[in-house]
Amino acid sequence: MTQASFDMTNALSSVPGAMSTMPTSSAKPVMQLEGVSVFYGSYEAVRGTTMPVREQQITAMIGPSGCGKSTILRSLNRMNDLIPGARIGGKITFHGQDLYAPDVDPIQVRRRIGMVFQKPNPFPKSIYENVAYGLRINGIKDNMDDRVEKALRDGALWDEVKDKLKSSGLALSGGQQQRLCIARAIAVQPDVILMDEPCSALDPIATGKIEDLMHELARTYTIVIVTHNMQQAARVSHYTAFFTAEVDEQQVRHGRLIEFNDTGRIFTNPTDKRTEDYITGRFG
Repeated sequence: MTQASFDMTNALSSVPGAMSTMPTSSAKPVMQLEGVSVFYGSYEAVRGTTMPVREQQITAMIGPSGCGKSTILRSLNRMNDLIPGARIGGKITFHGQDLYAPDVDPIQVRRRIGMVFQKPNPFPKSIYENVAYGLRINGIKDNMDDRVEKALRDGALWDEVKDKLKSSGLALSGGQQQRLCIARAIAVQPDVILMDEPCSALDPIATGKIEDLMHELARTYTIVIVTHNMQQAARVSHYTAFFTAEVDEQQVRHGRLIEFNDTGRIFTNPTDKRTEDYITGRFG
């Protein structure tokens, strides 16, 4: 075993209970991607992605820049619809329903499948109103105080902000802002939470709090995270998907899923040499 893969094994075993709770295929898929390609105009940015997203598990997507991780992530709640010329081929199902069927409302999709972005983006409102906003636009008006408190508690932020709910969300630290954005996302009780490099702008202490929070949230929610940090993927995820970019005969780059498996197997016994090369630092 290489030193790099040995370090990843240590990363897996450093999380209390991580190795003993490594999942099996018995966790049912809440989402399924079947031959999914994403196009921007005529350009095929990602081609032929097939993988499950299993219920109440954390799935990490890793790979070099420009390999299509975030593109696939945005396709899971139809955020790509907001980009002119974007379209998908293949099929994405959510609880067995085609997410891109003509009668499916993308706004309702985004309510059920929430998104947390790379850079914390609290609204220029109070901490309370940041959480309440999502509830109100979804027509939820009853028990607002209780709902806001529960979301902040579930977002591991309540004890830090309970005495300053009227203060601006922008006055919080970066890590607190990101947890506020997570609280805002879970206030409407989605089934799935998508996270696009949620810790890339945070210091190690704030990152640790977000990772601990992800473990807690996975008791209730299904989570998909894009991360450039392989040790983070090893620490937090149950499943890992490795993407890379391939150059076709016309010298055009396309993202492609190379390998999907239990995180422990991806980091200690990958089946594809490209995965091993990336994980051990021999990529490129």
